Amino acid sequence: MQNIRLSSLHLVFFGLAVSIPNGAAQERLAEATTKVVLASEIDWQQLNPKRGDKSPQAGTLWGDRNGSAATGFLVKFVDGFSSPPHIHNVSYRGVVIAGGVHNDDPDAKPMWMPAGSFWTQPAGEVHITASRGIGIAYIEIDKGPYLVLPEKDAWDNGERPFNIDPSNLVWLDTSSTSWIESPVKKDSANGPDIAFLWGNPKDNKPNGTLVRLPAGFHGEIQSNRQSFQAVLIGGSTQLQLPKQNESKTLTPGSYFSSKGISTHRLSCHSESGCIIYVRSNGSFKIVMQDLN
Repeated sequence: MQNIRLSSLHLVFFGLAVSIPNGAAQERLAEATTKVVLASEIDWQQLNPKRGDKSPQAGTLWGDRNGSAATGFLVKFVDGFSSPPHIHNVSYRGVVIAGGVHNDDPDAKPMWMPAGSFWTQPAGEVHITASRGIGIAYIEIDKGPYLVLPEKDAWDNGERPFNIDPSNLVWLDTSSTSWIESPVKKDSANGPDIAFLWGNPKDNKPNGTLVRLPAGFHGEIQSNRQSFQAVLIGGSTQLQLPKQNESKTLTPGSYFSSKGISTHRLSCHSESGCIIYVRSNGSFKIVMQDLN
């Protein structure tokens, strides 16, 4: 497996503009449906029931990994877990939430990906997955079902995998993207920023982005897209629910989503900041409140 550590990821998106409706359209914000799944509410099941107790645990956040549609779910590994060589019938993407995850050719030396890392695994390619510490990752497929198959069934589907360490992500702030409105000075470490992972938002098709919110952040993530789905990767975030005088505390692995025009009001209470993975068919905007 070829591990590509990228240092200039999708810079073509620098000039993208984000248009959030106002006026009459803004009146529909309150009608947006928001689904929330807390990490504490996840129903953990065996990812590969054929392996019994040796199987990692899986918890679905959206979709159905046993069905045919796109799906997002969490996988949890015990410390020291190492799978036998295997393949999958579909390609997937992964974001590490906790522990260290190794995903590579069976003979490759361990390359432990820490929390915040991103990797892809093509369908049909033989690999192993291992964990150092209690490993938790968010896994996403564009179609199902998600199956684990023996290495003898391997094939080359033309895709190539890559692993991206957090230190190799390219973070864009207000000086580099129009996706962020922030009162802090450009290039300041106190403002939010984003890192593009996959897809092209210009196509208005599904794409993946990491959002990094600074400690003490108060603001919104605004979307006017048919689909907006988010998973908290790191930190602790307070989410204000629409039409309710209620907020929920999200811990890593928690999920929230909406359809159509929506505003997600968030605050970050972690000293190290908060990281959110967003899957959206198009663009969105981060608006940080001026606390002064």
